[in-house]
Amino acid sequence: MQGSLTIGRVWGIPIGLHYSWFLVFGLISWSLAGGYFPEKYPGWGLATYVLVGAVTSLLFFGSVLVHELGHSWVALRNAIPIRGITLFIFGGIAQIGREPPSAGVEFRIAIAGPLTSLGLAGLFGGTWLVTRDIAFLAAPMIWLARINLTLALFNLIPGFPLDGGRVFRAVVWRFTGSFYRATQTASYAGQILAFGFIGLGVLIALRGNVGEGVWLAFIGWFLQNAAAASYAQASLRELLRGVTVAQAMARDCPRVAADLPLDRLVQEEVLAKGRRCFLVTDNGHLRGLLTLHEVKAVPRERWGQVRVDEVMTRPDRLAAVGPQEDLVAALQKMDDANVAQLPVLAGDQLVGLLTREHVLHYVRVRAELGV
Repeated sequence: MQGSLTIGRVWGIPIGLHYSWFLVFGLISWSLAGGYFPEKYPGWGLATYVLVGAVTSLLFFGSVLVHELGHSWVALRNAIPIRGITLFIFGGIAQIGREPPSAGVEFRIAIAGPLTSLGLAGLFGGTWLVTRDIAFLAAPMIWLARINLTLALFNLIPGFPLDGGRVFRAVVWRFTGSFYRATQTASYAGQILAFGFIGLGVLIALRGNVGEGVWLAFIGWFLQNAAAASYAQASLRELLRGVTVAQAMARDCPRVAADLPLDRLVQEEVLAKGRRCFLVTDNGHLRGLLTLHEVKAVPRERWGQVRVDEVMTRPDRLAAVGPQEDLVAALQKMDDANVAQLPVLAGDQLVGLLTREHVLHYVRVRAELGV
């Protein structure tokens, strides 16, 4: 997720805090310290309320992180990469590197999160039973037990992209045998649920509870956008099913000499022709790939002294695809490598370049033809 701060790694997975997390952390801490704890446990000092509120809020987000790690652990056991986990204003999200290969894997990954939260609810509830005579410990434990139970039950609502929606998609996928149809059905269910949240939020706001109503409507808006985006992604996969890289790649991609200085490259190719990506070749053999990212990494005053082959990405560090490879698989390879382009090789011969722009152009052409 853009705009996040990496704070560490678990199982090699980057853990990040989105900037919106600091806002919601402050709001939860303030709500606990200024409302919930003084009402339930009167007589504490202000500093105690603030400290217990902040610690409880941190433990809550720790619980959200463990929830996402539950998903991630099952995904990793099924050889599905996790790009990162980000805590943000709505809780947390694990960025799964690719779609599950089967309905069974989808079900196990989806259900792992709510089961983890149920386990945490039991853990915090058991700790409360042991410490209920010590108010400073019992107060956060009972709140965390209830909030984790709520988190588990809320996520089991069968609306995509909630965990329950993914469980629902897995069930539909199992019975129909179609990932696309399952995603379509789960996405429609998710959007209906989202519009229900928005409508309920507006009704609550009109009845006077503006803060709670706006927050509920905001959650509905987020769920609706996420469900629609997931359906659009599934539709793209369905559209490109059976399409090969050769059908979308560019064969006349720009090629430059390895000894070309960067200042000439910028003047003659980037500024004059608007090109952003270049293949460095030698008699048809790929020597490297150069993008504006590598050019910008060199100080401008040195562009005249630095050659293309000094900053290009060499073949042994490049992801590449074959012309007959499935286009959806090629897009997945781009995502895994976090790049926007891939050289297309037939053996060791360079035959073209595939970029995200080429894929979008191919999709637009098919749409214009009504295919």
